Formats: sequence, structure tokens, C-alpha cells
Amino acid sequence: MAQKQVLFISLCLILCFQAAFAQNKTKDPVLFTVADKDVHVSEFSYIYSKTNGNEASYNRASLEEYLDLYVKFKLKVQKARDLKLDTIQQLQKELEGYRRQLADSYLINKEVTERLVKAAYERSKTDIDLHHIVIGLPANATPADTLVSYNTAMQLKDRLDNGADFGTIAGEFSADNSAKENGGHIGFVNVLFPKGFHKFEAVAYSLPLNTISKPVRTPAGYHLVKVTDTRPARGEIEAAHILIRKTEANAEAIAKDIYRQLNEGANFEELARNNSNDKQTASKGGYIGFFGINQFEPAFENAAFAIAQDGAYSTPIQSSVGWHIIKRLSKKAMEPYAQAKTRLEEQIKKDDRYGLAQEAMISQIQENANFTEYEPVLSQFKTTQNDTLFTFRWKQPAESSTEVLFTLGQDRFTIGDFSNFLAQNTRKRMQLGRNTAISQGIDQLYADFVEEQTLRFEEKQLEAKYPEFKSLMREYREGILLFEVTKMQVWDKAAQDSSGLVSFFSTVADKYQWDTRAVVSEYTIDMTNKNQINAIREYAAGHAADAVRQRFNSAITGYRSLTIERGKSPEASALKMWDINSLTTTKLDRNKNQYSFMKVEEILEPSPKKLNEARGYVIADYQDKLEKEWVNNLREEYKININRKVFESLVKGD
Repeated sequence: MAQKQVLFISLCLILCFQAAFAQNKTKDPVLFTVADKDVHVSEFSYIYSKTNGNEASYNRASLEEYLDLYVKFKLKVQKARDLKLDTIQQLQKELEGYRRQLADSYLINKEVTERLVKAAYERSKTDIDLHHIVIGLPANATPADTLVSYNTAMQLKDRLDNGADFGTIAGEFSADNSAKENGGHIGFVNVLFPKGFHKFEAVAYSLPLNTISKPVRTPAGYHLVKVTDTRPARGEIEAAHILIRKTEANAEAIAKDIYRQLNEGANFEELARNNSNDKQTASKGGYIGFFGINQFEPAFENAAFAIAQDGAYSTPIQSSVGWHIIKRLSKKAMEPYAQAKTRLEEQIKKDDRYGLAQEAMISQIQENANFTEYEPVLSQFKTTQNDTLFTFRWKQPAESSTEVLFTLGQDRFTIGDFSNFLAQNTRKRMQLGRNTAISQGIDQLYADFVEEQTLRFEEKQLEAKYPEFKSLMREYREGILLFEVTKMQVWDKAAQDSSGLVSFFSTVADKYQWDTRAVVSEYTIDMTNKNQINAIREYAAGHAADAVRQRFNSAITGYRSLTIERGKSPEASALKMWDINSLTTTKLDRNKNQYSFMKVEEILEPSPKKLNEARGYVIADYQDKLEKEWVNNLREEYKININRKVFESLVKGD
């Protein structure tokens, strides 16, 4: 290639990179820098919104306040990095543990649970009119049994595709006993389908109308599925009814007469109590409660859901048991996704679709990463092992093999890596036991190893895949650094700098004052000595504590002297009078079966606290002083640049 062409292409690449970089800066401009480290608007907005929650108004005052706080935060984090705190092994281990925990949550919740929940929620918006034919299989079906059932299902599908009547075929061949009567017509259904029927559900909700599915395997056997209609999900309604059983003479006429009375203004609940033959609901004014589809006969359900308004009622309708008049009390609206999510998650995690979805996720990760296995390498490894592999005596080879077992993306995993996995999972090896064939046991352990490494491989992609994951990891990483550097620069200094603390206290001693205090004696008397309480109180009012305790030694079961500060000590509320020799009322503690009262021995007037009396408060204030000085020093040490134009673009009001 000519030199001019090379220069031209290089120049084009540089210009393209500069344009892309400029475009990225426009989309996410830099709000401020600390020591030439950029903080973009996206980061600041994320933290501001997360911290303030519903109070995140983006008005000028709150933004200014939070900008100042975040600048201080970044100053401290920068200092921590300069002190190499991010290289401390213990902190790196803590961060890795958090990342693993968060990554597992993302892999399962984002890649599996959330996808399943969203799919179920979308399906729940629609009722489908379902038909099926099932070719049964025994619980312990052999491969031969399975093949016979599958082939039978395929033969029936061919007949249906060529025009055979679904109901006729269902009545003749379906293992569902009800098919002889209903021709395989289940009726309208909604999610979630029973455990083990998730594939059936997925097929039913994706099948074009009036087409026959391929055989779908469930615990019951192989199903041929057909959907003939759909409608917006009916959900649930709350209703009451009046039932006149068909065994009653002139049942229809009675129901129509009750309907007439309702139209003339009669009370529905009263009519239900006096006339309904449904003994379970009549006493409750006919109240049925909430119900959804397929809980009652179609005639009853259709009439109930056809009532357009709360408080309205149906004309008399007939079911297999008699004549009903139905009153709609309320209708549940479709739950928003945020509300339905928790309920669906709980149901889905109990269903086997959850485990299968995890397997599918792992397969998809491997497919995307061009997963490649080297089976001969594993086969050779098997020949080197014996049944000690399943005991605590097994030792991994001293020399780690570099033969490649499989690859994921650019990552290579060797026999040595697999041996390390085996050494670290002794319990898993021993659980296999001596009755497991070596080859079979190694296959199982190898599958576990591959799954673990696949998930770890996907973890590495999470920052790029989920911006919020990246933000959480940055937040936690910098939070650890902030804690350590603040502990080093402020908290430990304040606690350990005795002379500095004394010096600081001397400048602010007037701040720490005692309010009025009372020195009191508290006496406790067992309930068995209840008759002596008055005598003890009278004697205590005019005598010192030692004399009281000596005279009533057998009756007084507890004593303590304490100092109570007005308005601050928990016991202060018991003192009605702050006078020397005054007594509190006698209090009964039923849990301890004892009485108690207090006597004021001395009143201490307000006075300054000594350092040892206010040490906790003094240290806290000293820490505040040290932190302010530290932040001021950091502002001198590190260059701060705030882009006021970008800041103004965030302001939504004064």
C-alpha cells in the first residue's frame, strides 16, 4: 500500500475516533473532575437520584448541596487510591466476594427470573381457548415406551393436518378421560399452567389459531395442542348470587319473580338471605367472593363477567344446578407489572421451568462464546483415575497439566484447572460414593465444572451488559475505599490522639454541660414483703440509704444508687418533684413480681462536664473538626474543575 494511502486511512481513523469521542461527551458530558478524573453526568445523576429517592427534585439548592458532597467524596476516594489502599489484599477479597454475590443475583434474576416473569406477565393478559389430545406415558416409561407414544402422536397429527376432526380423534385416542365428552376442549385458560406443563404453556401461547402443534412432552405424556380463540384476560371479579335449585317446583318462575323484586328496588342481600338455596352463601347475602375463569360452569362464568358495572346484576341464568341471579360487587383490574412481579416470581421459582431456564441460559452463554470441548482430553484423564477420586484420600497431581479441556471465548480451561476444582470440592466428590462408576462420576463433576466456569465467564460481561451493575460495583468499590481512608485519616486519629483531644476539649469545654441532676436511691421489694412497703417508704424519707438497708435488710431485695439528669435520663420521668428527700410513687413490675420506688438524696445544679464524662461526644466533634481540616487539605492537594454550564443543564427549578 502506498505511503499516501496509509497516511490517509490513519487520518480518517483518527477523525472518526475524535468524532465518536466528541459525540459520547455530548451524550454524557463531564460534570466535574478531581485530579483529572472525570465524573460524568450519568454517574452524578444516578447517585443523586438513588440517594434522594422521591425527594430528587433537581432544584438548584439540592443539586448544589449534593454536588459539594460528591466532590468531597471523590476527593477522599482519590486520596485512598494515592495511598494504594485499593491494593490491600483483604479489601480486594471483600470486593470480589461482593461482586460474586451481586453477579449471581444478576445472572439469575436478570437472565432467568426476570425473563420468565415478564413472559408470564405478558401471557397473563390473554385468555386462550385450549384443546388438546394426550397420548399417555407411564411414570417409569422406557425409551421404547416413549418412542411408541411419540410416533402415535405424530400419526394423529398427520391425520388432523389432513382434515380429520379434532374432537373425534380426541374422543377416540386421548388419555384424558374427559375427552370422550368434550372432544379435548379444555376451554379458556390463563397462566400459570400446572407444574411440569411450562412447555405446554409456551407452545399454547405461541401457536397460531386453529393449527395443530407438534407433540409436546409433559409428565402426562405427549400432547397435541390446538388454540381456537383468544380474548383479553377476564381476570377476577367479586360477586354474590341467589340460587334457586332446579329441584324446586317452578324454579325458573321463582327466579324471575326475585328478579322483578330487584328491579322494583328490593335489597339483593336480603333476598339472598331469605330465598337462596345455596346454604353456604345465603347467610352472607349471597356473597361468593373473588373468582376467575374455570372456577364455575361456563354459563355462570360468562353471565358473571358480562355484567358491566359494580352493583349491577344479571337476569336469571340457568346452570346445571338451577337458576342464578348474579350481582357484581367489584372487578380486579390487571395488576401493574411491578405489583405482579413478586407474586409471579414466587410461583415461578417453585416450577421446574426455573431450572430448565437456567440450563437454557447456560447453553446460550456457551453458544455466544463459541464453546468448544476437547473430548479426547477428558477421556484420557478418566483413564488416570480410580475410585479413590470419591474419597478424601484423593490428591491432585503435583504437576498441573496444561492440556485444554474446553474454551469459552478467549478463555482456555485445562486439566489443571479441572484438578483444582476437584481438590476444592471434596464434599461433592465424596457424595458420589464408591457405587458410582468412575467415568460417570467424572462426567458429572466435569458438567458441574463447565457450568461454574460458564457462569464466571458471563460475570465478566456484566459491566458492559448492565449499566446499573457497573454503577453498583463502582459504588461499592469506592465505598470500601472511603471507609478505609476515613478510618485512617479521621476516626483512628481522633480516638488515638490523646493530647490533641485534650487540646480540642479545652477550646470547646463550655459546649458540654450537665443539666440539673438528682442523686437517687432506688429500692426494690419482693411481692412477698408487700405489707412492709409503707414502713420502708416512711423510714427512707428521713434516713440515709445505709440505715434503711440495715433496718429492712430481709425485705429489700435490691438497691442501687444512680444519678438522673433532668430531661435526658430514662428514669427522669418518674421524678415528679426534684426536691431532696422526695419519693417517687411505688411501681409494680408484674414480670419480676416486685415493687420499687426512688428517693432523691441530692440535687446537683447545672455544671460543666469533664472530658471523661463527655468523651464520646467530644471524640465525635473532634472527628468533625479533623474531617473538615482534611477536606480543606484535599482541596489544596487536588485540582477540582466544575463545569458550571453542564451543572446548569441539570437544574429544573430554584
